Amino acid sequence: MRLFQLPSHRPRHPLARALSLVVGVALLGAMLVFGLFVAGVLLVGGGLWLAVRQWNRARAVGRSAPAAGNARAPVLEGDFVVLHERGPIPR
Repeated sequence: MRLFQLPSHRPRHPLARALSLVVGVALLGAMLVFGLFVAGVLLVGGGLWLAVRQWNRARAVGRSAPAAGNARAPVLEGDFVVLHERGPIPR
């Protein structure tokens, strides 16, 4: 005896079986076409996004390039605090 059995309500009429087969294949085809369309949109959109990002980076690098006479790299300035390791902080 099976513990779990799917109900089998297949139509007995040959035309109903053929129609359900055609409808099932059409639904699978529609899902495949929709999936390929979505994948294409994501691929094209991602390519455009990467191209725009690279273009913006190239423009930013061209703008911030140092002049020929000034070959020094920019200096990152900031405030620094020295931390001493004394062990875990009691809470």
